[in-house]
Amino acid sequence: MNWKSRFAAHAVALTLACCAFVPVAHAQAVPKTIRLIVAYPTGGVSDVVARALADKLAAQLGSTVVVENKGGASGTIGMDAVAKAAPDGATLGFAAISPLVLNPHLGRSPFDPLKDIAPVASVMYSPVLLLATEATGTRDFRTLMEDARARPGAVRWATSGQGSLGHIVLEQLRRAARVDITHVPYRGGAQQMNDALGGQFEILSINAGPTVAPHIRSGKLRALAVGAPDRLQSLPKVPTLAELGFPSANMSSVFGVFAPGNTPAILVAKYNAEINKALASPDLRARLLATDNVPTGGGVEAFADEIEAEYESNARVVRAAGIKAD
Repeated sequence: MNWKSRFAAHAVALTLACCAFVPVAHAQAVPKTIRLIVAYPTGGVSDVVARALADKLAAQLGSTVVVENKGGASGTIGMDAVAKAAPDGATLGFAAISPLVLNPHLGRSPFDPLKDIAPVASVMYSPVLLLATEATGTRDFRTLMEDARARPGAVRWATSGQGSLGHIVLEQLRRAARVDITHVPYRGGAQQMNDALGGQFEILSINAGPTVAPHIRSGKLRALAVGAPDRLQSLPKVPTLAELGFPSANMSSVFGVFAPGNTPAILVAKYNAEINKALASPDLRARLLATDNVPTGGGVEAFADEIEAEYESNARVVRAAGIKAD
């Protein structure tokens, strides 16, 4: 059963649950203690956002929300813990959708993303920035493409790893523009950023955030394009990849909240409503936008449809490019 058919069944179950007697509704009450598994280490933007969201949910629900970080394997370890938890509403997960839509195609998933995880709510998207380092005189995206065509393989593009979202963006761009750009995969972002500032390669793709912004302001890194639905408020002159004619490469990291598969639909709907309420609060929205992460929200089924579309799209890209897990 795919996500669409599963959520059609959930919609029926939710309708019946809403029409049920009070004792049935009471049986699906929100737990007094909720564990929110964050699929990344402490200290990063995703962890900060997850903790702010946890505080909001605790206040709104009258429950204790305990944040537990389980980083590693590009989010797979944390999401595996969610997948294996009891589907009783006491465990939720916060992660990008990549452990569901990308990692399985690279042989990295110990769980079935279509069965073992239930999407709850989209929380934010984190734009992907395409930045030029001091190793190149490239001032804009068009110059980058001209350079790549004139010197096949000479332009080096760094990402946070083989099969990462940045790598997928690069592959989409290489295919659409028919250019030969050399991929330089790193194991994570810290060394990638250090080498970028040292001019060890010409281009890098990296998620927007507070650690990147100062280097753009100082001129050490130059923003050529952004993968996002719209231009960023902090970089209004930087076009999206879609504006530049590459809609297939115009990708961003979507983050959301998830539950174990088979979590009752009435609980999933309740959490979705509360997350949307939290995202509508001015202080949480301001906190997200200050880090160039854009709040999203929306319904359960729309989030599930977005995940399913990305799952199918990434499968095609991984097959066409012959991407293998490192």
